Amino acid sequence: MKTTCLINNYNYATFLPDAINSVLKQSVKFDEIIIVDDASTDNSAEVIKKFDGEANIKYILKEKNQGQLSSFNEGFLAANGDIIFFLDADDMYEPEYLENALNFYRRYQECDFLFCGYKKFGVAEGVFQEYAYDLDLGYSVIKTYCLGEWIGSITSTLSMRREIVNKILPIPYTDDWRVRSDDCLIWGASLVGAKKFYMSQCLVMYRIHKHNNYHNDKSLEINISFEYKRLLKRSAIMNYIMQKIV
Repeated sequence: MKTTCLINNYNYATFLPDAINSVLKQSVKFDEIIIVDDASTDNSAEVIKKFDGEANIKYILKEKNQGQLSSFNEGFLAANGDIIFFLDADDMYEPEYLENALNFYRRYQECDFLFCGYKKFGVAEGVFQEYAYDLDLGYSVIKTYCLGEWIGSITSTLSMRREIVNKILPIPYTDDWRVRSDDCLIWGASLVGAKKFYMSQCLVMYRIHKHNNYHNDKSLEINISFEYKRLLKRSAIMNYIMQKIV
């Protein structure tokens, strides 16, 4: 199975070397690493170009800032892997992440979508496991379409078979999903019929820092306006994806 790691970056030049090196230092090497920079205003482009000598790295330096979903779209269109792994530029992989994920996909041939536990580090620390053991979560088309079920985790824990991502991306609603675009991947995978699995090992490092908006903004938990707008955006992408696969 050919593997692609898709790293999305915006103004994370400070963290980006850690993310890239964590991908390069895997016990089993990625066949392809694609870095998409969303028109950063810091020195991210310079940082990325320092990795020019790595044969399996490609990069896309966007001229216009369009948000995370746009980076997913462009990165996937340039990808050749059979399994696509997603990584935010402020996070990292443990060295055995890819090896364990590939073993999981080989063991469970029916697995289309995989997410795993993770460790928080930075200004906050902790271990997050959705479940204490590996789990076959099955299919979730009806639960997602009718009830809005969100079966997944943060971007950097996600991977999918190419044929599943191909049914989801590209999505045109880039202005709606400048952040939290993992929602599109998670809902989308359910809608296109992916069989989802959970790997309990915590092999992703989720960095908590002052610019980590989702983690820091506790008001999201009670912000009715935010949830209402998210519901409208969810309806739009769900309708789009359902029409796309009919």
